[in-house]
Amino acid sequence: MTLAPTTDPAAEIITGGPEYGPPAPTAPVASELVEGEEMEVDKAEGTGDGDDALQGEYTWCIDGFTKLKQAKLYSPVFQSGQYNWRILLFPGGNNVHQLSVYLDVADSATLPQGWSRQAHFTLTVHNQKDQSRNVVKDADHHFTIRACDWGFREFVTLQELRDANSGFLLDDKLMVSARVRVEPQVNWWNWDSKKETGYVGLKNQGATCYMNSLLQSLTHIPYFRKAVYHMPTTDNEDAEKSIPLALQRIFYKLQYGDTSVSTKQLTKSFGWDTYDTFMQHDVQELNRVLIDKLEEKMKGTIVQGTMAHLFRGTYTNYVKCINVSDVSLRDEVFYDLQMPVKGCKDLYASFEEYVKEETLDGDNQYHSERFGKQDAKKGVAFKNLPPVLELHLRRFEYDFNTDAMAKINERFEFPTTLDLDRYDRKFFTQEADPTVVNKYRLQSVLVHSGGLNGGHYYAFIRPLASEQWYRFDDERVTKVKEKEAVEGQFGGTDHQQHPGHTPQWKMPKISNAYMLVYVRESAIPEINVDASAEDISPHLRRTLEKEQEEKMRKKKERLPAHPYTG
Repeated sequence: MTLAPTTDPAAEIITGGPEYGPPAPTAPVASELVEGEEMEVDKAEGTGDGDDALQGEYTWCIDGFTKLKQAKLYSPVFQSGQYNWRILLFPGGNNVHQLSVYLDVADSATLPQGWSRQAHFTLTVHNQKDQSRNVVKDADHHFTIRACDWGFREFVTLQELRDANSGFLLDDKLMVSARVRVEPQVNWWNWDSKKETGYVGLKNQGATCYMNSLLQSLTHIPYFRKAVYHMPTTDNEDAEKSIPLALQRIFYKLQYGDTSVSTKQLTKSFGWDTYDTFMQHDVQELNRVLIDKLEEKMKGTIVQGTMAHLFRGTYTNYVKCINVSDVSLRDEVFYDLQMPVKGCKDLYASFEEYVKEETLDGDNQYHSERFGKQDAKKGVAFKNLPPVLELHLRRFEYDFNTDAMAKINERFEFPTTLDLDRYDRKFFTQEADPTVVNKYRLQSVLVHSGGLNGGHYYAFIRPLASEQWYRFDDERVTKVKEKEAVEGQFGGTDHQQHPGHTPQWKMPKISNAYMLVYVRESAIPEINVDASAEDISPHLRRTLEKEQEEKMRKKKERLPAHPYTG
């Protein structure tokens, strides 16, 4: 996991502006270990959380703190489980007037080539008079030879630390502790997504990861999945020529299968050939085409109107003359919104930009049919929003400086709970229903990793009945923390560095959110319906069950035979 850059205000956990990342270079000091010197290792205490092999705590007491002359200081090496760590301290600050504290892999120079470990750690500077004033900061980091230490440049101001009344120093002794949990190493070759998460992935046909991400997001809207199940299909239909049948098969296998699911029948039902599956299309374009086709196929059936019910909203385009009484109003429906990213701090700022008024004056005056040329205000306001709000972030825009399209990797924050009624409902028309509460829960984050000419798509999804986030990356499904699924996809910049403690430059994060799916909180009970095998037409259920039986039979045949030993 990549942490926030040192200049990122969102990285701040305790007031005072901490900085993640490795410390800047300093002159070597006598307290550092000499190469080849045998390390003395203190055993850290287990946390008692039931997994002592991977986690532990260590407290470092530093006597005579104000008399220290070293620019940086290492703690004795301690073990958290089976791993060697040490605390790295800059008593006078790492080029700042604050105490700087880091966690360091103690034996990084002697570990096998290619080693890495993922760890969540907490660093604490203890207040020895009042424990409630302890300064505690935590982080997640993927430790490697190129990033073997990580922590906080700004921990406690030196002025406060040395204040005799602050309680951080008692008899000139400072106490710093580390609590470390190492994530278990995973053998991806034998990863069983169903066993580990309860979900299965989708196979990539070459460049269909964008489609896989979208399909996983849609299947986790139970109302949508149930409607697809109820679309009329027949035993004589060919799934390679029927989008509804191909989708029904995919959704059923995702729900009840044990292994990753193929999408070949679906892409063939789109009319795509092999070449198309190796060409990366736009996820927004695919989403619109798929919704349009399903809406058309649902006409005249019991699920007619489902797409509009879930995804359709309305906004009003208006032009209001400033000096005369003339207003032009025109309503438009939408199934998704394209939200500006460039120059917007977060999603709320993006909505403000979306409804921002434009003044029509000078050569750009509005032509009123009644009053001729007039100065006017032009803008849009929402009349109603849909239960499922799909927001496509405009990460790709034309750059007039380079005369070409470019990807925008700048930081763009979005909340897990989106309240669009804030600011006195400034995003809505006066005709909007005031009884509808427009508060939304983040359900999916679709991510694009790469540049203008290609890359990879995957999705982070939080099912409506759960608080657990999952990463759906083609065939592989894993559990992740909310911080990775949300804050980790804001974009911005990353630190790049050489081995040791020297940050070299900042690079844009090329992995960031590209599409967000929110579900209105009040609509969740309706949308989170039970969609089961009973909703599938009997003919398809029989076919899929037979296919599963045949698959199990072939799997048994491939098992090695054993001699009779009775």
